[in-house]
Amino acid sequence: MPDVEPISLAQLTTLRTGGLPARMIDAHTTEELIGALREGWGQGDELLVVGGGSNLFVGDDPFEGTVVRVLTRGIERMPSPRPGYARLRVQAGHDWDELVAYAVAEGLGGIEAMSGIPGTVGAAPVQNIGAYGQEIVQTLAAVELIDEGADEVLTVPASELGLGFRTSVFKHHYGSVAARPAVILSVTFELPEVGHGDRPVAGDQLRTALGLQPGAEVSLAWVREHVLETRRRKGMVLDADDPDTYSAGSFFQNAIVSASFARTLPPECPRWPVTPDLDPVLVIPLASYDGYVPAAVSEESDVKVSAAWLIEHSGLRKGFKLPRSRAALSSKHALALTNRGSGSAEELAQLARFIQGRVQSEFGLVLQPEPVLVGVEL
Repeated sequence: MPDVEPISLAQLTTLRTGGLPARMIDAHTTEELIGALREGWGQGDELLVVGGGSNLFVGDDPFEGTVVRVLTRGIERMPSPRPGYARLRVQAGHDWDELVAYAVAEGLGGIEAMSGIPGTVGAAPVQNIGAYGQEIVQTLAAVELIDEGADEVLTVPASELGLGFRTSVFKHHYGSVAARPAVILSVTFELPEVGHGDRPVAGDQLRTALGLQPGAEVSLAWVREHVLETRRRKGMVLDADDPDTYSAGSFFQNAIVSASFARTLPPECPRWPVTPDLDPVLVIPLASYDGYVPAAVSEESDVKVSAAWLIEHSGLRKGFKLPRSRAALSSKHALALTNRGSGSAEELAQLARFIQGRVQSEFGLVLQPEPVLVGVEL
């Protein structure tokens, strides 16, 4: 088993918090990863599986279990059963942005708007990551995984993963456990072969972010370059020279609320409709069918509202911090909590709780954390 000398989780997470684990294993191959998991589960060890560490908020105390670092890499291009598409099978430890760069270089679309998101490919379906209107759910075909405590490796189609807004059956939400505790070994995407030429950009969110008019045509490479620049301006790409980089990205989720609640918010609060189910299935037992089919009930779709806007308009501006704290909102983006230099997890948690309280007091809505919390409470 490839045990290594443990290093603190503060060195492995982009928030720079976390204590020293009792044991650490570096898994460079799928076989090593499966072996480490089976051994840990068999012995009843507490396991923490770490990829890029960009979506973890870890407490200050030492971690008494085993940290398994997923360091597997590799992209395999395969034919797709759909004409005009290609499939990419990617190892879980592969860097996400490197995958996006590869896809763009190959003329494969569907993930270019997610350029610059830190982390690994295996973590992407867990969070159903997304940016500017693109989400993993739109291009994911299947994952290869091993369920906690199991021996068999399974290939599971995307339709069985419960993918929703920043969630999946794998996601450990704050205050709950995952519906399906498992570790992803590889991820298969199905991407359209769009080539390298200019083409229309779909989606209002992406066009707005890039300053494009409806009908404007640009290449995949142009989109990637400008998304990266946009994220840099917000401090949302990893850059050792930028103090705003020490974050978990967006710390709070954009809230999904009912249309009626959204109407209680100020009209200038940015919001986007969540696509409703336009084709609900109505089942009428044959024995009770009397020839009458009731009219479909029209329901308003839920609404996604901007957490960053809510934070700023509760009086907490970019760069805000509590007195004597080394945790602060990013100076570029109000949705990112940053570690401004050897700050503790408790300092970040105090700031997060303060933000939640202010937003709830002002707007009646409790913001939910996006990272996975390990050994820390809000």
